[in-house]
Amino acid sequence: MRHDEITEYLHAHIPITQALGARVEAWDGGAIRLSAPLVPNLNHRGTAFGGSLSALAILAGWAVLHLALREHGLEVRLVIQRSALDFLEPIEGDFTASARLPPPAQWDRFLATLARHSRARITVEGEVASGGRAGGRHEGVYVALRGSDRG
Repeated sequence: MRHDEITEYLHAHIPITQALGARVEAWDGGAIRLSAPLVPNLNHRGTAFGGSLSALAILAGWAVLHLALREHGLEVRLVIQRSALDFLEPIEGDFTASARLPPPAQWDRFLATLARHSRARITVEGEVASGGRAGGRHEGVYVALRGSDRG
């Protein structure tokens, strides 16, 4: 999928992405980078609101998994189970959130578990940044459900 097609999909299926101003900047099959403008995501101190940073980081982890699973021909329900964002420094400009698939051994174990049990859990790491500086590190645990477990 092209970056604009992925962005359109996110806007159509996850409405908050429109309010955040989220856009796909890069997708290479194993990593994704999303961007968002500062202005609609400001807090009372003139920096990026922590909730916006967290939402974009969660979205990046979700999107990298969603796209990779689709490329494997798997249609699943994908949900966040746990999210932790360590804020390193304030973000004072437009920002990005990036996430990458886990190492091959973990990814393969995740796919095998999903095939065997119709549900699997995986941890995705990422970061939020602005102007080339890391503003936070994210770790999300996502659960994939297929078949009758999709709810």
